[in-house]
Parts: sequence; C-alpha cells; structure tokens
Amino acid sequence: MNKEQKPKKWKIMLVSWLFVYPLINVMFALVFPLVKEQHQLIKTLVFTLILVPIMGIFLPMIHKRFWNWICK
Repeated sequence: MNKEQKPKKWKIMLVSWLFVYPLINVMFALVFPLVKEQHQLIKTLVFTLILVPIMGIFLPMIHKRFWNWICK
C-alpha cells in the first residue's frame, strides 16, 4: 500500500458535512431566536462570524482524526 495516498475528496466533503450540518442546526436553534428580527444581511453576518471560526478550528482536527479512513 502506498503511504502517500491522496485523500478522497468525497470523504473529506462527507466528514466536513457531518460536522457542519449538526452545527448549523444547533446554531439555528440557539442563535436564530436572538437575531430573527434583524435584516437578512445581519443574520448572515452573525451566523458566518460564528460558523467560520468554529470550522477553521475544528475541521482540521476532525480531518486529522479520520485521515486514515479518508485516504483509504
């Protein structure tokens, strides 16, 4: 087996989606009630200000955790 196998893009996307989907649902439950009266641009700004840093911190750790499977 080649130790320098390329990661499978579909597996990276699946792992990412499995992290992001529940996170977005939690955010809708917790954050949306606080900003529901705001303009759509403000709601989007708030969601992305929360979501992007969380993804930037945790997605690399999750990818690392599943890297052996991702590269199979």
